[in-house]
Amino acid sequence: MSRPEPPRTRLATRVTLATVAVALVATVITGVVSLGLLRGVATNQARATLAKQADVAAATLDQVPSARPARLRLLLRQQGIAADIVGPGQPRPAYLTPGDLATLEAGGSLSQVRQRLGRQVFVEGRPLDGGRAVVLAQSSSVAASVASAARGQLILPLLAGLVCAALAGWLLARRLARPIQQAAVAAHRLATGSRDVALTPQGPQEVAELAGALNLLNSALATSEGREREFLLSVSHELRTPLTAVRGYAEALADGVVAPDDVARTGSIMVDQAAQLERLVADLLDLARLRAQNFRLDLADVDLCELVRQAGAVWQMRCASEGVELRVETPPVPLVARTDPARVRQIIDGLAENALRVTPAGAPIVLAAASSPATGSVVIEVRDGGPGLTDDDLTVAFDRAALYERYRGVRKVGTGLGLALVHALAARLGGAAHAGRAPEGGARFSVDLPLGR
Repeated sequence: MSRPEPPRTRLATRVTLATVAVALVATVITGVVSLGLLRGVATNQARATLAKQADVAAATLDQVPSARPARLRLLLRQQGIAADIVGPGQPRPAYLTPGDLATLEAGGSLSQVRQRLGRQVFVEGRPLDGGRAVVLAQSSSVAASVASAARGQLILPLLAGLVCAALAGWLLARRLARPIQQAAVAAHRLATGSRDVALTPQGPQEVAELAGALNLLNSALATSEGREREFLLSVSHELRTPLTAVRGYAEALADGVVAPDDVARTGSIMVDQAAQLERLVADLLDLARLRAQNFRLDLADVDLCELVRQAGAVWQMRCASEGVELRVETPPVPLVARTDPARVRQIIDGLAENALRVTPAGAPIVLAAASSPATGSVVIEVRDGGPGLTDDDLTVAFDRAALYERYRGVRKVGTGLGLALVHALAARLGGAAHAGRAPEGGARFSVDLPLGR
């Protein structure tokens, strides 16, 4: 018991979800990167601001003798900045290392990040007169608060971008899904037998190509079904003609209206008509079997030159009885292929019979075999000196009943299945059938078969 297929989501839903997922990932990545950049920018800005304030404080204490350090400390403390005057006889602040203090006492400036009570502290120190120095310290939480404020302003644009991306994905999904849905509806209509399906290619190139392919399929199905109807009509006609003859003569024999001297001739006519029926039915069965996957092939290493010569020996008598010259052209060396000899002989006999039917007395028929180094194959040809084929004939030569319908009543025709059968057999043997013009003035039919390994 087959399992039921799981429910499938619609293309528009998948595209929308995929777009939203991509936009969400892009938003998260953008947010993470932006927050990192904001944190760095805020840190650099806070340190730069503290450095400027340290420069101002040092200049004020050096240039204004009346400036009071206590008042300066008060003003800076209101901004969250701790200020200390260090120098000989002054205690060292906890956030300064002995190295920092030595740098300041030597007249150098200080710009560092230190730890104080488990927190980061920005430290800026500037030298003063008399071996002293002013040191400003500020917690890094100031930079964090600036980054937090900027983060709040960044979230809204990111969310707006996410919403816009989701909306764009939904619109894109609808644009993509609509022509595909139309194509699906058209395919269902084609499956149910409608042949008035016409799609307007729209959307992206691949979707437009899908619509174009369905339009071509519609035309091909209409053409194929038209040929199928014509083929069935022609087959019905071909079946009806010998059946009518057989039935008429059989009724005449049953009613006793046939003279004793005409019984043999009547029986011969019935045998001929029955043979025609048998050939038609056999061709139909072979074509049907060729479509099956289990069509049997008995492969063997076969000398195709010898096979062509054997066929020529058989057809020599039939051609002579019709006043037609038969020539066999094969190279002196064997041409061995891995193939089914019975099916190859069926191809040769079918082409030979087709050629003999249209070749007038005195004209030649040629059975030939040759190697084709360019393609690594053996080419079997049947050429005739008959009326030949037009350019339009060559394009449809292997279509079922195509030439039959064109030349019925104009020249001798067979069942309309022989060339189609040759084409199908050649394909099953791994080769290909071709139609062209023969140097003898008529038609040339060739089959390429791969050489054996």
